[in-house]
Order: sequence, then C-alpha cells, then structure tokens
Amino acid sequence: MKNKDRISYNSFFYIIFAPALLLVLFLTAYPLGTVLHDSFFRYDFITGAKDYIGFQNYIRIAGDELFQRSFRNTLVFTFFASVLEVFFGVLLAFLLYGSFKGKKAASLIIIFPMIISTMVICAVWQIFYHYEIGLFNYVLRNIGMQPVGWLTDQRIALYSIILVDIWQWTPFTFLIIQAGMSSIPYELFEAARIDGAKKTQIARTITLPILSTQILLVLMLRTLDTFRLFDKVYALTGGGPANSTQTLSFYIYREGFSFFNFGRASAASVITLFFVAFLAMFYLRRLLKEDD
Repeated sequence: MKNKDRISYNSFFYIIFAPALLLVLFLTAYPLGTVLHDSFFRYDFITGAKDYIGFQNYIRIAGDELFQRSFRNTLVFTFFASVLEVFFGVLLAFLLYGSFKGKKAASLIIIFPMIISTMVICAVWQIFYHYEIGLFNYVLRNIGMQPVGWLTDQRIALYSIILVDIWQWTPFTFLIIQAGMSSIPYELFEAARIDGAKKTQIARTITLPILSTQILLVLMLRTLDTFRLFDKVYALTGGGPANSTQTLSFYIYREGFSFFNFGRASAASVITLFFVAFLAMFYLRRLLKEDD
C-alpha cells in the first residue's frame, strides 16, 4: 500500500471511529471529571454557592463512622456473594456436565432467576423473609424453632441480602463455567478414566486447572458487580436496620440525594472508583499471567 493510500485509509478509519470515541468520552470521561472536580467543593444546595475546600471532604469521610461501616459491609457482601456464587456455579456446572435426559429443562430452571427483574426478585424474597407469613419462618415454626427477623435483625440482615444475590446471579457463573467445560476435549476424561482416575481426581487434576481462567474471569466480574450493590439494599432494607446493610453505593446515594452533600458524595464516589480500579487491576494481572 502506498503512503498516500495508507494516509487516506487511516483518515477514513479515524473519521468512522471519531463519533464512537466522542460518545464514550462524553459518557465516561466527562462524568468522571465532573465528580472528581466536585469532590473538592462544598455546596450550598439552597443558594447554589460552592466553596473550594481542597481535601476536606476526603478527610471528613475518612473519619465518618457511617462511611467506614458502609465500606466494611460492602467488603463483606462482595467477598461472600462473589465467592459463593462462583463456588455454586462451578458445582452446578459439574453436576450438569455431559448428556442426559432432562438436562435442558434443568438448565432452564437454573438460569431462570437471572432473567427476572431485580425488583421483582426483591418483592418475592420480602415475602419469603416476612416475620409473620414468610416461608422461612413458617418452616422454622413447624420444626419447633423460633422465627427469625431476616431483614430486621442487625446480625443477619446483610447475609439475607447476600442469599438473594447468590440466588439471582449463581446462574451467570454457571453459564460461563459450563461453556468452558464444553470446550474441554472429551478424550481427556476418557483417558483419565482408563488410567483409573476417579471423578474427584479428574475434577481436581484436569477440569479445574483447565477452567482456571474462566473461574478467575467470572470471579472478577462478580466481584466488580457486587461491590456496587445498591438495588437490593434499597428494595429490601433501605440500609437498615441501624445501617447494618448500608453499602458504599447506598451511602453515596443518601449523601447526594437525601442530604444534598454533593461534595461529600462525590468524594465517596472517587474513593469507591479507585478501590474498584485496584480490584480490576489485580484480577487483570492474574488473568494475563494465566494466559502466559
């Protein structure tokens, strides 16, 4: 290709690419820049005035007990939800591996929670968790145990929300792991069986090492998604009882849209963004090592 033709080709490429790039910059870079800028100011919502206060918003947030609790709640939720979703997804993929009668029906039942709206799921689980008429307390009463305040007890409310998230998003991990297992040559398993390997040995020495990249990928996706939890907290508990289920996203929402502390909400958003970016970099480095 001549230089003139190459320049024309590159110009055409940039012209085609420019609208998409401008759209991405408008939808990502501009909001991020605005939030970063606003985090250094204090706003008066009534008068509309704003004062530059430097890092005061960050300093106040660092000493805010509610922010610290929200951060801890987010870490607890992210760890248990993401790890258990991947564990159960892998387990289901192993159980449904191979060809057998009823596999399609079983797969459809498993992925059903993932295709339902989160608000609908929360409404259903609120009924399950209801103290008086809920299914879980009904079972507990029938086996001679005391009913539990699933969403009103500070000790277990967060874990009740974790259970809802596991029920909804385990199918996502199941689909990815199942797709990875379907790409493994069946001859590997046959050779291992001929050599006398048991199912547990095959899973430990063949299947899991081959699926390590898929497992790490789905763990990254679920970790990043669970870290921004908001909808289930909003629908099920509203951050209660006594802020025991409040997460970072809910903290930012309340600071910005309930108390109108836009500067503090922006600072909390920036802190959350950097922590999520750190997690993403950690997982990406591990994924790149797996590819090597």
